[in-house]
Amino acid sequence: MGRTPKPLALTLGDPAGIGPDVTLLAYAARERDGIPPFVLIGDESVLAQRAKALGLSVPIAKVAEPGDATGVFQDALPVLPMGGAGTVKAGHPSVAAMDAVKRSIETAFTLVQDGEARAVVTNPVSKSHLYQAGFEFPGHTEYLAALASGDGKRLHPVMMLVAGPFKVVPTTIHIPLKDVERKLTRDLLLETIEITDRDLRRFFGYAHPRLSVSGLNPHAGEEGSLGREEVETIEPALAAARAKGIDVSGPYPADTLFHAAARERYDAAICMYHDQALVPFKTLAFEEGVNVTLGLPFVRTSPDHGTAFDIAGTGRANPRSLIEALRLADAMSETAADGD
Repeated sequence: MGRTPKPLALTLGDPAGIGPDVTLLAYAARERDGIPPFVLIGDESVLAQRAKALGLSVPIAKVAEPGDATGVFQDALPVLPMGGAGTVKAGHPSVAAMDAVKRSIETAFTLVQDGEARAVVTNPVSKSHLYQAGFEFPGHTEYLAALASGDGKRLHPVMMLVAGPFKVVPTTIHIPLKDVERKLTRDLLLETIEITDRDLRRFFGYAHPRLSVSGLNPHAGEEGSLGREEVETIEPALAAARAKGIDVSGPYPADTLFHAAARERYDAAICMYHDQALVPFKTLAFEEGVNVTLGLPFVRTSPDHGTAFDIAGTGRANPRSLIEALRLADAMSETAADGD
């Protein structure tokens, strides 16, 4: 008899946002969409209230241990209770709920570190409200990396957006555009390339990943006439990566990197800054996109959307991105386990 699979650890995200909505809708679609068992870390009363507001009949079961989730998943949505969110009203975020949000992230990390869950899947949070509550990290990604670096090892988390075969990576992420040129270094780009190559092998099963890299400037700098970053930073990083046996090409003009024929030539595109990667990605794959964090010692995925306070509790939230995040976390953890 095969082993009962461990569940995925799903955080509720900001309880006033659409995290509860899409969680309930994803669970309701578990059989149709082949969703793997997960345990939600959050306040079961928030889920119950939101289910009532949405007119959804979703049984909710509190579990004492994550391992209990798999056994009840077909009959009820398993919740590992994480109280403290206080009074929650859909669409009205509260700083008072942020401690519970933070503890949910910490608990998901602990579960996967202790081998009680296979992967971490995070619902969206409100960064501004976390900051008001004293949160000292730019977001989920950096906080999970800090938690995983507890043994003193430096981790470099890399954001990758995934929609089926389409994968993009921004080298610099949540910084002002005016700071990109200063932050973009040869070493940063080389490390981003190395982590992307390694984790495409480890979590996605690619034997020989093909990476394409954009330029920073229009027309990829026109050999230095429209900017020197390609010549002085990007090309040296690509040469160093090739010397390590990585299949990487570029730099290419960003405006020609994302049409259908171009996407056939690579397994992942690495861009220089946030919007250079995310604008084409969200244009082509807005509903089904998944945010994946590379560079961690465990699988972490997230829906590729925000808290959407304006539609929380209205029935207009689309669970597709969370569904894909759950399915991708399942597939990635299976691939990693097969490779161990």
